[in-house]
Amino acid sequence: MSETCNHDCSSCGQDCASRQAPQHEAPNPNSRVKKVIGVVSGKGGVGKSMTSALLACAMRRRGYHCGILDADITGPSIPKLFGIHGRAMADDKGCWPIQSRMGIDVMSINLLVENEEDPVVWRGPVIAGAVKQFWTDVVWKDVDFLFVDMPPGTGDVPLTVFQSLPVDGIVVVASPQELVSMIVAKAVNMAQMMKIPMLGIVENMSYLICPDCGKHISLFGESHVEEVAAKHGLTVLAKMPIDPELAKLADNGCIENYGGDYLSGAADAIEKLL
Repeated sequence: MSETCNHDCSSCGQDCASRQAPQHEAPNPNSRVKKVIGVVSGKGGVGKSMTSALLACAMRRRGYHCGILDADITGPSIPKLFGIHGRAMADDKGCWPIQSRMGIDVMSINLLVENEEDPVVWRGPVIAGAVKQFWTDVVWKDVDFLFVDMPPGTGDVPLTVFQSLPVDGIVVVASPQELVSMIVAKAVNMAQMMKIPMLGIVENMSYLICPDCGKHISLFGESHVEEVAAKHGLTVLAKMPIDPELAKLADNGCIENYGGDYLSGAADAIEKLL
């Protein structure tokens, strides 16, 4: 049943979800955002936040002003990746994101709570409302690309983002396991229902490079991402390896120092949106 219907869609014979265009929320009047990119995954633990951060860094190196809206309210990790531990400030214009060392604007629930280790014990509608406020109340000033790091799955928050924000494209993050086919299908089908373009798939933890011989080791089994992408008519934007150096930098809040360019294909696809 679509949230915009007052009947059971399964028995009416109408595709109500696809017939009704979402009514996007107006951004903060002081915001200027050119393109909104959703970074999604069908399951947790595939490196979605890491991908969001690296994409923002890649676009920043190309000279674009980027922002990251951390929509994973109960499991925020974006500030940690950038080494940001301050409190976001507000004035009569709205709430202001905190800038990273590279100048990437970041807004996360961890920048609003008193103690960043305190759990956010909220029900779904409250969480979805907070994400909406990150769009309507936060001043995203002259941002070329706003990356929305979403929680896994197809629940309240992704639905709120797709309905409330003018999302210009979605990047799906997946892992090599065969189970991914079903998980990616759920994310793709939701995007199609909401009429949001899919930019492609990023496969994370695709392989491990042997430090001695340089051989690529398929630690989680052979990749199925090409098959999955072909099935849904998508592009494989990148295959990210398991890199201990990246993990170390992320743990130390220095992800902006990572030199790998594995996401250049994804950055090319995003750049074409302008």
